Order: sequence, then C-alpha cells, then structure tokens
Amino acid sequence: MSDKRVCSICAWRQHCQKRFIVSTDALFNVNCPDYSRDVTIKDSEVENKVVEYQLERWRMIKKPKLDLTVTISRQTGAGGSEIARRLADEFKMDLMGSQIIQHVAESTRMSTKVVETLDEKAVTRIDSMVASLFANRHLSPDVYFRHLTRVIATIGEHGNAIIVGRGANFILPKERTFRVRFIAPPDYRIRHFVETRGMSQEDARRYVEKKDEGRMGFIKKYFKVDASDPNHYDMVINTEKLGIEGAVMAVSGALQYRIRSRAETIKAANSQS
Repeated sequence: MSDKRVCSICAWRQHCQKRFIVSTDALFNVNCPDYSRDVTIKDSEVENKVVEYQLERWRMIKKPKLDLTVTISRQTGAGGSEIARRLADEFKMDLMGSQIIQHVAESTRMSTKVVETLDEKAVTRIDSMVASLFANRHLSPDVYFRHLTRVIATIGEHGNAIIVGRGANFILPKERTFRVRFIAPPDYRIRHFVETRGMSQEDARRYVEKKDEGRMGFIKKYFKVDASDPNHYDMVINTEKLGIEGAVMAVSGALQYRIRSRAETIKAANSQS
C-alpha cells in the first residue's frame, strides 16, 4: 500500500518532533498533547485524502475476507463513534464516518471514483438495488440522496466496513448487514459533553437536542421512517447501562456470531452451486 504520509498531528504543522510517529486511524482520530491544527488546511482537503487512501486500499485488497458491513446509528453523546472506532480496530474493518460519506455524496467527482472501484457486474447490481429502493419506498429523487445511496451501496459491496450514520442501515441489504444503534438517557449524554468538552449544562443540553433533531430529521426526510424504531436494527444498546467497554464487548460477541453465520450461509450456497 502506498504511504500517503497523512496524520492529524504532524501533517498539520511543518515542525514536530513526533513527525509521523503517533499512529492514527483512517479518520485521523488520535490523542496527542502536541496537537495543533493548522486552520489554513481545509476540511475538504483532509477528507479528499481519506477517500483517496480508502480507494487505494480497495485497489490493493481486491476482495476482503468478510463481505459483511456493520452500520452504526447513535444518539448524540451515546458513544457510538468511539465504539465504532474500537470495533474497527478489533475486527480490522474499514471505518467510514458520516462526515466522509457526506463529503463524497456531495461531490460528483468523488462519488464517481468510489463507484468505479467496482466491476461492471457489481455496479449493475447496485444500480438495480438503488432503483428498487427508490421505486418501492417512494424516496426523495434529489441528486445528493442518489449519490449517497450509491456510495453507501458501494461500500457495502466491498464489505468488511463499519459505516457510521447517514442511514446506511436503511440502504444496505439485511442479509449482508449487521445494524446496531446506541442510545442513552439525555442526562447521561449531556453529562458526557459537560465532562469531556467543558460545556455548561445548558450548552450541552442544546447541543445534544440540536444534533439529535438533525439526525432524526435527516432519516425522516430521506427514508421516511423513525430512526428510533428498534425494528430497524439487529441490536440496540443503552450505553448508560454497559458503558463504552461493555458495549464494545456486547457488539463484538454478537458480531463474531454473525460473521460465523454469514460464513456458513456462503459455504452452504457455494456447495449447492
């Protein structure tokens, strides 16, 4: 794999003693006391590099061992993004954050490059699935949403990925998707931002309410469903009860079982063909 030499510590600044030493994940999540962002670097530039990195991974790894995709839905402050990161590390899966997916969906050039990683047969299969999705559920015809569905469907076609947000669980086929949602009481989630970001109680409350409203509104607008309905998920976890560690352990155990079941299904299908 080519070395893109990108990290959220040293690639931001010209001089750093830890240059390219402290590791990061594909979404640049890292804890470093020396972190100092260069605001002259635009978010889109970073997102483009992340996408190019992923495209290179797909080119190098033609077919992953696992064709299963995990989708993460979460209430704000329930810990879903952190749990997704830990699961991606444990299972060596690609982590696709909602910000990156939105960036790609909004860019015709990037969307095209992502879809072009598939062969013609897979693209045809995706186009048929997307067309059926729109026709059967009378979904919004706008350009962004069509890009979004094709991008998420492409990630699902590659498999071996964890997708955070953007309603991926409403797009990908159930048989190849493990759909998880993380919830927690409002007080618990508000306290999280008070303790981790130094917000006031009132600011944290407004932040949680606004983010939740935006996420619920997005799902309602584009998929015409209630994101909080547990029937849309294979597993719903209250992180107040289990904490981050407990939630990771619970999902990990369930995912291992799902992976075995998926492998047995594929093996049985291959033996009959």
